[in-house]
Amino acid sequence: MQIKALKPVSSTRAVTWILTISLLVFAFLLWLVYFKQRIGYSNDLIASLPAFNALFNGVSTVLLILGFRAIKGKRQRVHQRFMVGALISSTLFLISYITYHSFHGDSHFQGAGIIRPIYFFILITHISLSAVVVPLILSSFFFGLSGKFPSHRRISRWTYPIWLYVSVTGVLIFFLLKLYS
Repeated sequence: MQIKALKPVSSTRAVTWILTISLLVFAFLLWLVYFKQRIGYSNDLIASLPAFNALFNGVSTVLLILGFRAIKGKRQRVHQRFMVGALISSTLFLISYITYHSFHGDSHFQGAGIIRPIYFFILITHISLSAVVVPLILSSFFFGLSGKFPSHRRISRWTYPIWLYVSVTGVLIFFLLKLYS
């Protein structure tokens, strides 16, 4: 599936827009989680959003792996469907994450001992790589949908493992917070 309207768009222009949007999204998320004053409102739906976040990350993980296997098997259409599914799942995660943190703020890890530095290593790498992966994902989709397949392959070699790591560690962070709360 290619979008013909994207074909004439220069890669430089697209990547400039992608980086600008990604930077704004990341800045907004930092403000939301670490600087915005908590509303303090909660209900059962708000309280259940972290579980949905983990579910969306888990679904993204599975779809990414299936998409990778499909492209290795030269099944481009199947690959595209899985990758669009992973993008939708990650987008639903982002919407749910924004909703939760607009009410709740940041979550404090209560674990002690050796698990504490392990958790913070996972968290810091997760956050850092989530900032990197957004423009990579958007660029991979732009190049794929515009038919610029050599660029798509080149950037997707970086996008896939980082997106997979961010998805897996998102689930891991959820379970560590639940286990040590």
